[in-house]
Amino acid sequence: NNMPSPSSSFFTILVLSFFYVSFSGDPFVSYDWTVSYKSVSPLGVKQKVIAINGKFPGPTLNVTTNWNVVVNVKNDLDESLLLTWDGVQHRKNSWQDGVLGTNCPIPAGWNWTYEFQVKDQIGSFFYFPSLNFQRAAGGYGGIIINNRAVIPVPFGYPDGDITILLSDWYTKSHKDLRKDVENGIDLGIPDGVLINGLGSYRYDDTLVPSGISYQIINVEPGKTYRVRVHNVGISTSLNFRIQNHNLLLVETEGSYTVQQNYTNMDIHVGQSYSFLVTMDQNASTDYYIVASPRFVNSSWARATGVAILHYSNSQGTASGPLPSLSDQDDPYFSMNQARSIRWNVSAGAARPNPQGSFRYSDITVTDVYVILNRPPELINGKWRTTLNGISYLPPSTPLKLAEQFKILGVYKLDFPNKLMNRPPKVDTSLINGTYRGFVEIIFQNNDTTVQTYHMDGYAFFVVGMDFGVWTENSRSTYNKWDSVARCTTQVFPGAWTAVLVSLDNAGMWNLRTENLNSWYLGQELYVQVDNPEIDNTEDSMPQNAIYCGLLSSLQNAEL
Repeated sequence: NNMPSPSSSFFTILVLSFFYVSFSGDPFVSYDWTVSYKSVSPLGVKQKVIAINGKFPGPTLNVTTNWNVVVNVKNDLDESLLLTWDGVQHRKNSWQDGVLGTNCPIPAGWNWTYEFQVKDQIGSFFYFPSLNFQRAAGGYGGIIINNRAVIPVPFGYPDGDITILLSDWYTKSHKDLRKDVENGIDLGIPDGVLINGLGSYRYDDTLVPSGISYQIINVEPGKTYRVRVHNVGISTSLNFRIQNHNLLLVETEGSYTVQQNYTNMDIHVGQSYSFLVTMDQNASTDYYIVASPRFVNSSWARATGVAILHYSNSQGTASGPLPSLSDQDDPYFSMNQARSIRWNVSAGAARPNPQGSFRYSDITVTDVYVILNRPPELINGKWRTTLNGISYLPPSTPLKLAEQFKILGVYKLDFPNKLMNRPPKVDTSLINGTYRGFVEIIFQNNDTTVQTYHMDGYAFFVVGMDFGVWTENSRSTYNKWDSVARCTTQVFPGAWTAVLVSLDNAGMWNLRTENLNSWYLGQELYVQVDNPEIDNTEDSMPQNAIYCGLLSSLQNAEL
């Protein structure tokens, strides 16, 4: 492979891109990634993390709208691997999605090349390993999709771009954590919160041991930086804040937002935001950057991540208490904050026409699904989680391959529109999505913690959320004008969230909770979106597809 590695200079990648552009129209950019274990001690205890090219977190994928991305992944772990590109829509190409419904796992010792186009998208996303609870050990990194030069950005060009990856973290291995989940054992309080793979600054001698490496973000006074913040953790909602600095929200998961200042932002598992932060303080000291768990009691105090914002003219180290969060345990505050995030209807995003020219409130809803989740329960003697009473069982043959080869009996297109009056069961039950249909999905959370839901292949409009049980009358509260389009939404415990999604992207798409402990036990499903007309609405199966399950005999052992 003569493609440049991630360490190649930006100049080389640009030259490569323009070299390709003359042949294919859209540039290609290529990476070689080796995924392996690495021993580190982010919380002072030695443990194995999942690194990419020796880095934890992995490298940031920095591309531009419509670029073609080629990532050759070498799996040097001791178990199978898939990487998924959270928020990348893979237009017409679910073959590259990197989840069990679309891809056979990459066996240990093998390599496999992803190739996908970031078609008609901008914004801040991330990638992570989708199998075996591996995200709890790392393997994640940021994705930046820049605007094409011809599309104006709805704010001044920032002086720098900073990616911040937040994760609740345990010193237990991901293998031990998944065993606990299988056995119905609660994960308990995290041992810490990592910021870009590092532990906490020692803001409190009793809570933070000595000798911990922490993140320092160096900035220049008076400059404005775009700060992209992702919660790539396991199951903890985190509140993000920077001492004495406003967070001007400008984008979330590929949508430009109405620009509003926040002093802090709740970022739930799997969510991404970008803020403009202006370095307008006097730098008498450094400033705390804080990520603290939400809706928990004081026993969680040690699970707070703290990094340092350091001005080049800083007069001293940060000290004293962390910036407080007076509404620490108030989900109402958090829900009102979530409702305040609005779509910038006048800004263009990946295309020049304004985002708001897609008038979602004018489209007739074709299907309604009320999807209810519950806490883990025993089904046939095993701990499982369910959606509408069904716990998803991934078949040994990926759904997409079974569809391609017309293998019957691998899955059923019978996922119910609402909870049925029957015992919970384990099954492979899909939503039969109508191509170009417009679907209303209401997530009803009957668990005791925030659940976030993510849909691959799409952005959905988050039109409403409230506490209590959703009814048809709840529609009168929907935001019908400037609800933000994003790929991951929170659902508070004892509450509902409603989304609208236009099924214009043919393929096999995963709809899941991003909370790893719930997802691992079956809180997911797939939406099959087939165009009944035989045409080019979907890319064909990649030549390098791995075969497994009922198709194992087709696999060329030389791969």
